[in-house]
Amino acid sequence: MATNKTTETSKNVIDFIHEFANTEQKKKDSLELLKLMQNISGHKPKMWGPSIIGFGKYHYKYESGHEGEAPLIGFSPRKAAISLYVFTGLKEHEHLLTDFGKYKMGKACIYINKLSDIDEQKLTKLMKETIRYIQKKYKD
Repeated sequence: MATNKTTETSKNVIDFIHEFANTEQKKKDSLELLKLMQNISGHKPKMWGPSIIGFGKYHYKYESGHEGEAPLIGFSPRKAAISLYVFTGLKEHEHLLTDFGKYKMGKACIYINKLSDIDEQKLTKLMKETIRYIQKKYKD
């Protein structure tokens, strides 16, 4: 079975932001997201794989037998946009994106250009609901 590329590492999160975020705005937004996500999750930031900053973790196991660990929530200040890993991707949670602001959507990833493009209160609510859902679904 294949191994997961996105595993927790010991790389320094602040060093990563200063090396990886390609604009001053992304650096500023990344530092703000660090504070916000740590406050919401109650966990310190950790690097996951080469480019994701994650908060907390959970163990998952799919029906296929594939299993591993993933952060509860996280983000990455990628070149094109900031990727937010704060959404379950479930239809039942789509209402949480109503009036969220300016963003693009992947399967369960939200892409923003800058933090001021979205409603921070809506982001907070979305993160709390995602953490609640994951902890309930994947409780040990």
